[in-house]
Amino acid sequence: MAFENLSAKLQATMKKLRGQTRVSEKDVKDFMREIRLALLEADVNYKVVKDFIAAVSEKAVGQDVLESLSPGQQIVKIVDDELTALLGAEDYKLDFSKQPPNVIMMVGLQGAGKTTASGKLALHLRKNGRKPIMAACDVYRPAAVKQLEILGKQVDIPVHSEEPGVKPLEIARNAVKKAIRNLNDTVIVDTAGRLQIDEDMMEELKELKKELNPSEILLVVDSMTGQEAANVAKAFHDDLDITGVILSKLDSDTRGGAALSVRAITGRPIKFASVGEKLSEFEIFYPKRMADRILGMGDVLTLIDKAVEMYDEKQAVELEKKIRTQTFTLDDFLEQLQQVKKMGGIRGLLKLIPGAGQIKEEDIDESRLVRIEAIIRSMTKKEKNNPDILNASRRKRIAAGSGTTVQEVNQLMRQFEDMRAMMKKMTKGGIGKKGFGKGFGGNFPGFPQ
Repeated sequence: MAFENLSAKLQATMKKLRGQTRVSEKDVKDFMREIRLALLEADVNYKVVKDFIAAVSEKAVGQDVLESLSPGQQIVKIVDDELTALLGAEDYKLDFSKQPPNVIMMVGLQGAGKTTASGKLALHLRKNGRKPIMAACDVYRPAAVKQLEILGKQVDIPVHSEEPGVKPLEIARNAVKKAIRNLNDTVIVDTAGRLQIDEDMMEELKELKKELNPSEILLVVDSMTGQEAANVAKAFHDDLDITGVILSKLDSDTRGGAALSVRAITGRPIKFASVGEKLSEFEIFYPKRMADRILGMGDVLTLIDKAVEMYDEKQAVELEKKIRTQTFTLDDFLEQLQQVKKMGGIRGLLKLIPGAGQIKEEDIDESRLVRIEAIIRSMTKKEKNNPDILNASRRKRIAAGSGTTVQEVNQLMRQFEDMRAMMKKMTKGGIGKKGFGKGFGGNFPGFPQ
């Protein structure tokens, strides 16, 4: 997961700080040493680390902080504020101020994930009301054009490509003409990369920039390249004056060096992050939310965004009716578990809930969700609608059919009964002082017992 190692080390240091009722300048220096080591181990650029530590130290040793009632908490806030500033401070949006069609140039080294990022960006824009078209201008990498065409079909977005031999400049020019004819308001240009920065590649990109006058030039950076990502970003920025960065493969980077270095080195914002292999796993990059997540403070706003994205008004009305009439079935229970999986699974959700980061990863068993799904799917329709009929022989048959044990079937039924008990209390005018029903909260599938 993104920032996993860095997050663990920073959170350990922050935990020590929060408990301090008295902090001296020596204490601050010791804490800063731990933070500096954590950042360097995360492969953050040395100069970026040096400037960050200097900024935090200067504010942390102030008289107002050291002599306050909770100096530890105040220093944690300073670290959070400076980390947010390092990541960009503000939330940046794409610039669509020019007369449509707006052109977005996707640039970067070969293997950084430009083509996939183009497809993900196109899907994101369409979800937000725009009508994009993609231009296949990477004519050098084998199968690059075909890859973009396949992505286009997957997300139902048109791709403009031409026969071999046509120059990228001509392809891009024709793509813009097609966009005007078909009323596409955005042209995403997937450009060619190289294994390393060279003069020919940059000259071609400069020609495209001059011809297309793009509203955005987005550099796609492989998060896993760490500190080297900052050097690549600087080279592209010096030649092209990029407007923003897309971090690819952020879900695979446990260190976070690229994200924490690129913004500081180029002065350009990180606008998006690719957080998974699916085309829908593509997020707007919010610096404050990411800083809070790294420091274990949760990310409630992203949690809400995920919930809204999955929200289906008709389904919600049906679910409310079933809860109110106490006709909630095991099929409904399974549907709710599948929503959890779509929102990133239990591990993904816990990272967004303030305070839940204290639960150890090894205590979370995501595989239980798979086993529960198998158990429910091994039941007949009658059993799912009326689980009270599940006697010993039925439970034994279900366990055999799902590849689980009778004990696991019994455990699921206890959890389901706890959920129904909770819902019954809610329909009677409140949850009550004893909470949601005995055992439910701690026995939710996948959570530590």
